[in-house]
Amino acid sequence: MSDTTGAAAVPVTEKPVRAVVVTQLGAAEPVAAMCAIAGLPVDAVLSGVGVLVWCRDTSEGAPERVAATLTRATAGLPAVLLVHRDDRIVAHTWLDGAAGDELAAGLALDGAPEALSNLLLGTETVDDFPGVVTSVGVGRLKAMRMMAKAGRTARRDRKKAQ
Repeated sequence: MSDTTGAAAVPVTEKPVRAVVVTQLGAAEPVAAMCAIAGLPVDAVLSGVGVLVWCRDTSEGAPERVAATLTRATAGLPAVLLVHRDDRIVAHTWLDGAAGDELAAGLALDGAPEALSNLLLGTETVDDFPGVVTSVGVGRLKAMRMMAKAGRTARRDRKKAQ
């Protein structure tokens, strides 16, 4: 059907969806490695509350796959998935690969580093943070080496602490 008014069609632009998984893990490298092995495109950065995992793929169900993968791989450690879609932030807890309760976004962000809010709102990008580790372009062999290195570092740090 053609437009008889002579007005040009205005393209509808969708607002970008942003998603971050907040983990309690203490290093970004093994998180990126886990996601690389699973074929999940993410960027991970250590923050004051744990590792923030920026989901590059925000298509339907993709951020949930990241949360499920990470919490399955770190059994017993909960994570929170925050998704900013349609001017609304929704937060869910995750444990052992399964979604849990929905949290009030304000509660989930209370006490969190400002960086988390900035990422979700788009005022900063993951590229603005130092120490970002990506899963993109990381092969399985390199991911396994990254995880082994992180394990050695953790064991060494535990020995020093004793």
